[in-house]
Amino acid sequence: MENGYSIGIVGATGAVGQELIHLLYERGFPIRELRLLASARSKGKTITYKEHSWTVEEATPEAFDGMDIALFSAGAGITKSLAPEVARRGCVVVDNSSAFRMDDDVPLVIPEINPEAAKEHQGIIANPNCSTIVSLMALYPLHREFGLKRFFASTYQAVSGTGAAAISELENQVKALVNGQPVVKEVYPHQIAFNVLPHVDVFLENGYTKEEMKMQNEGRKIMSLPDVKVSCTCVRVPVYRAHSVSIQAEFEKPVDVAVAKAVVDAFPGSELCDDVERLCYPMPIDYSGKVNCGVGRIRKDTAFDNGLSLWVSGDQLWKGAALNAVQIAELLHERGWVGVSA
Repeated sequence: MENGYSIGIVGATGAVGQELIHLLYERGFPIRELRLLASARSKGKTITYKEHSWTVEEATPEAFDGMDIALFSAGAGITKSLAPEVARRGCVVVDNSSAFRMDDDVPLVIPEINPEAAKEHQGIIANPNCSTIVSLMALYPLHREFGLKRFFASTYQAVSGTGAAAISELENQVKALVNGQPVVKEVYPHQIAFNVLPHVDVFLENGYTKEEMKMQNEGRKIMSLPDVKVSCTCVRVPVYRAHSVSIQAEFEKPVDVAVAKAVVDAFPGSELCDDVERLCYPMPIDYSGKVNCGVGRIRKDTAFDNGLSLWVSGDQLWKGAALNAVQIAELLHERGWVGVSA
C-alpha cells in the first residue's frame, strides 16, 4: 500500500453504497483510488460527494484489476457470481449480502467481537445481517461476563432495511392517509404506514423467516457458540431508519444488573442509555447516523433464573451494514491483512 488503497464499492448507487462513500471519507480511510461500480443499467451515472465526483462503472471482473479491497452491497446473486472471481484477482471482498455468511471458509466478522477471524480470509469476508449485528453489540459483552445460554429476540426493523423504495412507500402512504387518499402497496404486501408487519424476508418450512433464522445461525458462528439456542420474531415497523431489538437472554452464571450495565457501557461500539427515572432509553430516532448502538432497559428477567431483559437500537445502514464493512477494511489495513490468504 503506497499512499492509500484502491477501493471499489459494488452497489454504489444504493442506500448502503452511499453510506459507504460517506464513511470511508469521514473516517479518513487511506484511499488512493475509489471506483464506484453497479449494474449495467447504472453505468455512466455520476455520483458526487463533497468535492469528489465519479462516473459509475459496470461491475465486471475486469473492473477489479489492480484493486485492493472491494466493498460489496449488491445482493447475494451478484456476489455469488462475481466475488470469487474478484478474490482470484487478489482483491479482498467485504460482502454485505447473505451469499457467503454461513460458508465455513468465509469469516463472518464484527470487528469488536471476533477480529481475529478476519485474518483467516481467503479473499472474501462476510458482513453479518443487520439485526444480528445490532443484537450482538449488546449480547456479546454480557456473554463474556455471564456466559450466554439462549435468548429470545423480537426485532423492530426500519423500512430503510428494505431499500430506498421502501422509504418512499412509507412516506407516500403517510401522506395519502393524512389526505384521505388511497394507499398504494408495492414494496410490502400490506400497508406499512401506521402498521407493523411480522414478516421480514421469506417464510421457511419451520414457520420462521430467513431473517429470523439468521439471528441464530450467524450468532452461533460469530460468537463461536455452536449450541446457543435462539428464537426470533422479526417485525417491520413504520420507522425510516435504525433497527431496535427486544431481547430476553438466559446465562450460565447468576446475573447482576449493575455489572451488566457496566460491561455494556465499557464495550467498544455500544453505549448505555438506561435511566428510566429520566425516561432515558435507546430509540431509533436517536441512533440514526450514530456509530454506537444504544443499550437500555436492562433488568432481571422474570421468566429465567439467570436472565436479563434488555433493549437495543442501532443504525442498520451504519453498524448493521456500511459502518461494519468499513471497520473490517480498517481492520485489514491496521493489521496488514490485505492480501493475506489462509
